[in-house]
This record gives sequence, C-alpha cells and structure tokens, in this order.
Amino acid sequence: MKRYLCSIIIGMVVILSIGTYYVKVASSASSLPKYTFKTLEGSDKELDPVIINATLENGSFYEPLTFESNTTTYASERSYLENLYGRQDHQIERLVKEHRAFMRGKDSISSLYEDDDFLAYAWVNSDITNNGKMDAEFDIGLLEKKDEEETSFQIELPDQERIMNADVRDVQLVHSKLQVLTMNDVNSSDDKQTKEVHLYTIDLANKKVLSDKTLLSETFTYPNQVDFEMPIDIAPSQPNNMVLISVIKGVNHEDGPYEEKLNESKLLSYNYETEKVETVKLPKRELLSLGMVESGYVDGKNLYLIDKKSDNYRIKMFDLSSQTLTNDMELDLAVNKKEQNFAAIKNGRVYFLLGNGVDQMDNLTYKPAKLLIADIKTGKTLYKGESVMQATNKKNGRKFGIFIDELEVKQ
Repeated sequence: MKRYLCSIIIGMVVILSIGTYYVKVASSASSLPKYTFKTLEGSDKELDPVIINATLENGSFYEPLTFESNTTTYASERSYLENLYGRQDHQIERLVKEHRAFMRGKDSISSLYEDDDFLAYAWVNSDITNNGKMDAEFDIGLLEKKDEEETSFQIELPDQERIMNADVRDVQLVHSKLQVLTMNDVNSSDDKQTKEVHLYTIDLANKKVLSDKTLLSETFTYPNQVDFEMPIDIAPSQPNNMVLISVIKGVNHEDGPYEEKLNESKLLSYNYETEKVETVKLPKRELLSLGMVESGYVDGKNLYLIDKKSDNYRIKMFDLSSQTLTNDMELDLAVNKKEQNFAAIKNGRVYFLLGNGVDQMDNLTYKPAKLLIADIKTGKTLYKGESVMQATNKKNGRKFGIFIDELEVKQ
C-alpha cells in the first residue's frame, strides 16, 4: 500500500510541476513584446520561408525567440521537450519527421547525404585515451527509402594515432561508395601545427575504408596561421559533384590584429567524379578575403560572394566551370560595417538582414532590423521591410532590445 501511495504522490508532484511550468510560461509570454515586419516595398508573402532566431534583451533579462511567418514565438511558449533539446535546423526537422528512427541522434546537416533513393550518414566519434592518444571511429548509416531498410556500422578511423581532431564537412554517395570529406588537425612536432583535408572512401557493402586520400596539407608555425574555409552550400545534403575549399594564410601580430596574406590565399575545388583538386582562378581584382569566403554561398555551378566595399551591398556571382564573373549586382541596402548582417541565398533569391550596430565606443545600439529580399539574377527588390515592436502590456515600462543570432530560409 505504501508503494502505491508513494507512486500516487510522485505522480501528483509531476502533474503539479508541469502545470506550474505552463502557468509561468503563459504569464511570462503574455508580458513580452511581439515583433513583426512592416512592409516598405514588395509583397509580404516573400516572408513565408524566412526564419530569424534572436534574443530579447533588457539589462540582465534574456529570452530566446524565433520569428517565422511574421509571427514571434518565445522559448517560454514552446513545449518542455522543445526547450530541452533546442531548436533544430529546419532541414534536420524535415528529415526527423520523415525518417524518425534513422535520424535518432543525428543533428549535423553536413554529415548527411540525401537523394531520391537513399539517406546516408557519416560522423567521427572520438575520445582521448589515458595515454593521450585519440580513439576514433566512423559512425556510418545508410537508409534505403523504398523499403526503409537500414544499415549501420562503426569502423576505425585510419591512421588515427596522428590525428587530434576530425570534423566531417561533406558526405556524398558516388558509385555506391560513401565519400566522406573531413578537416583534420594533425599531431606535429615541436611548435609546428598541421591542418589537412582528407577524403575517405567507404565500401558500404563490405563495411570497410577503401582509401584515405589527403587532398590538402599545410604546416605552419606561430605567428603564421593557416585556415581552411568552405563557402556555405545552398543545399548541403543534396548530391553534388564539386566541393570548394579556400586556403586562407595570415599572420598574428603581437601588437595588432590578425592580418590575412591575400596574395597567398587561394580557392580550390575538388571534383568527386574526376578526383582532381584544381585552383579556381578568380579575376585578379577579386582578391579572396576570409570575410567574403565565410559569407559566400555555392550551389555546385556558381559561387556567390557578398561585397561590402561599396556604398551598397553587392552580390558577385562566379561561374565555376568558366571561372568568370557572370553577375555583379548592387542591392538596395546601404553598407554599414558596424551593423550585424546576415545573408542567405535560396529559392532564386538573396535574403539580406541587417540587425543591431555599435556606436563609436563599441557599445551595442538597438535599432529596427531591416530585411531585403531580391532576385538573385537581376537584383530587383522583391521585398523590403523593417521590424516593428508591438508591446502587449502598455503598463510595462521596460525597454527591450533584440539581438539577432541567425537567419534561416526554408526551401
């Protein structure tokens, strides 16, 4: 009897706790302002695929929020489980809904490959042993969509005793073999550092690594620095024959900021079909900078770079096959280097968002966010809007500010 009584008490406590949680949620959310975008130009239907993740701030008060379909949702309005696991990439959310069992524990879009017939996954699980060496293995999964037949296995990472870290950056399925591209930090002697880009070919039928090919390797010593960067793939899990990798070289000055060696930086391409690494020859006047690459986008045919050197933001489009500049368009949005800026290229459009800025003393200044949506080919403005705060409680004297964390766009 005592056992049943204990279970009843525990159940009542759980129910009361959940009820208290949702009462607090309703009370908290009702006092927070709502944000919408006021249309200045174009159609507000262009807002449908836009997702903005941000944080509401007021002194020591912080509340995460998501703007989607011109509606604000605060973290306190989401379910307990949604807040427990956090907000996922919308592409991951779609895959979870369609293939829940296979997607369990898989949350990195760069580790996934999807076509009409297959969904594949590759990741590197690693741990440091007692003797300081890395113990690492590939976690591989393949789902045949037609019959939902799943294959999964683990296999040792080759040559792992010399590797400090392996980060999966691209996965492709080529001729029934899984191609896994990683960026590796390598153990080096003395004060040297080595970074490498590897391509592992995995035989899915026989569950073994067929080859480990080093595509790039750079060794350097302080104050020199080398970084590998990849433009953002517009459709990261989709089939793609080519991947772009930039090699950014620079030097760290003790009494000054990091300085990039523009003339030594370069952009390389790797073709999965031809298995060749080639240098992408950009026009000489288009020196490749770290900032432009980090904010760049690629769709397998074109490379899109955002130029902030003019009065207005510009989008430069390079055809990768001819290696020529095919479009250079100006956006109807003035450059302010002290403002947050976010960009996305999808659906034949460029989405550009400006957030908060900093004053002359580098203090954060809250201001309305500006959103521009333009045609990627012509630069024609399809939508232009500005965020507006709608206070839900007029007696609430607090002045809120919003800090943008991320811009996402659904396909």
